Amino acid sequence: MALSVDLTGRCALITGASSGLGARFGRILAANGARVALGARRVERLQTLADEIGANAAAVQMDVGREADIIAGFDAAEAAFGTIDTVIANAGVDGAGMITAMSEAEIAHTLQVNLTGAILTAREGAKRMMAAGVTKGRIVLIASITAFEASPGLVAYSASKAGVVQAARSMAREWARAGICVNTISPGYIRTAINADWFETEPGKRQIARFPRKRLMDEEGLDGPLLFLCSDAAEFVTGADFVLDDGQTL
Repeated sequence: MALSVDLTGRCALITGASSGLGARFGRILAANGARVALGARRVERLQTLADEIGANAAAVQMDVGREADIIAGFDAAEAAFGTIDTVIANAGVDGAGMITAMSEAEIAHTLQVNLTGAILTAREGAKRMMAAGVTKGRIVLIASITAFEASPGLVAYSASKAGVVQAARSMAREWARAGICVNTISPGYIRTAINADWFETEPGKRQIARFPRKRLMDEEGLDGPLLFLCSDAAEFVTGADFVLDDGQTL
C-alpha cells in the first residue's frame, strides 16, 4: 500500500538524486505533493527523472564536493520553485577499500563528499530558510548504520557517516530557535547501484546470510520515516537519528 503524507506547498532540494535512494526520494516526495529540485552531477539522468515526475520537478546540476556548486544549485532550485524549505542531503560515495590500501586522496574525497558536502548542503539550506523567514524548515541527512557499527573495508565511509550524525545533532541545536528541524536517517544495507556487485559475490552473500532476516532492505523501507520528517507533523522532532535497518544490527 502506498504511503500518503500531505507535503503540498513544500519545496525540497534533494542531493544525489540521479539514481538509487535519491531518485526514490524525489519520486516519493513529489507523489505526496512536494515540488522537488533534483540535484546531482549527472544532469542527463536528472532530466530524465524530472521529465518522468512532471511539472513538480526540476533538474539542478550540482557537485556537493564544491561549495560553489552547492550555492549555484540552491540558486537554480529557488529560480524554479521559490524558497527551499526542505533539504535532503543524500549525496555520497562508498569510499570502500581496506584503509591500509587507500590513498590520502581517496580518504579525503570520501570525507569531502559524504561529510563536508552534507554539512555545506544543510548549512546553505538553513541560511536561506532563516533569511526567508521559514519557521517550519526540514533538513534530513542520510547517514548509515556504519556510523556506529565496526565496518572493516569502510573506515573512511563509516567515519564520514558518524560525522554526519553528530554534525546533524549540533546543527539541530544551533538552529532550534529558528524552527528548523534537523534529523538523520541511518539505513541498513539496501541493494543499490553502489553495492549491487558486492552482494553478488560469495562474501557479499555470506554477509546477507548473517543478518537476522537474511535479506537486504528494499528502497521503499525508508519512505514512511522520510515523509514524516519532511512534514509538518515532525515539528517536535529534531536532533534525532532514525535507524532503519530491518534488524541488521541486532
